[in-house]
Amino acid sequence: MSRLALRFAEFKTSGHKALIPFITAGDPNPEFTVPMMHAMVEAGADIIELGVPFSDPMADGPVIQRASERALEHKMSLRHTLTIVSEFRSKNQTTPVVLMGYANPVEAMGYEAFALAAKNAGVDGVLTVDLPPEEAQECADLLNAQDIDQIFLLAPNSSPDRIKKMDSVGSGFLYYVSVKGITGAGHLDTADVQRKLIDIRANTELPIGVGFGIKDAETAKIIAQLSDAVVVGSALISKIEANLSAPELAKQQIIELLKSMRLAMDNQD
Repeated sequence: MSRLALRFAEFKTSGHKALIPFITAGDPNPEFTVPMMHAMVEAGADIIELGVPFSDPMADGPVIQRASERALEHKMSLRHTLTIVSEFRSKNQTTPVVLMGYANPVEAMGYEAFALAAKNAGVDGVLTVDLPPEEAQECADLLNAQDIDQIFLLAPNSSPDRIKKMDSVGSGFLYYVSVKGITGAGHLDTADVQRKLIDIRANTELPIGVGFGIKDAETAKIIAQLSDAVVVGSALISKIEANLSAPELAKQQIIELLKSMRLAMDNQD
């Protein structure tokens, strides 16, 4: 059983909701990433999602696109990202790490070679944005053989048949991108998210993480009431971007935001 599956099984028993922060490997520089990963765990992160920089991240918003651009200026790559995971694993053997990226670098390495390299580095899950479940079976089988989960993105218009396909090929958890969610603080359409999660749960037993636009403790708390995991990315990367000349300040601001989210998620009264 994968580290992700074990972690979510524990959470199902305890009622704990997972906090999953996302940062891009190598942004703003390669030396920043591993200390930031450890700091996020200390701040309450349960799982870390690490972006693999790519030259054409068409599915990402402008904030994460610019993070990839900054990382690529430092010659970051899939192999360098795996090295970062290995370095993180030298001090942390328990926190699951999910790589989020695009198919091109994985295909260039080769699915089998990638699965072995990811296992050796200590990766627990892989979310390949542009690899649909209809084309992912080979990669998923190779990853599963190494106890690594193939994770898929769900959209608000994902049909029951597509959810079932992701359930059959994927593992670990499903990531629901709530694009109709937050347009600003206090404008979360919780009823819409809740309705969609009912439909998703009718077609999968996998845990469901919800992301996109979660910016503060209050919205993290609301999403935690509805889902199994809260994913936060752009709000963290924005702090890096705002403090490029002062990365330690960005790190502190990220820690403070994650701590506030963790506290809010744990206090559901």
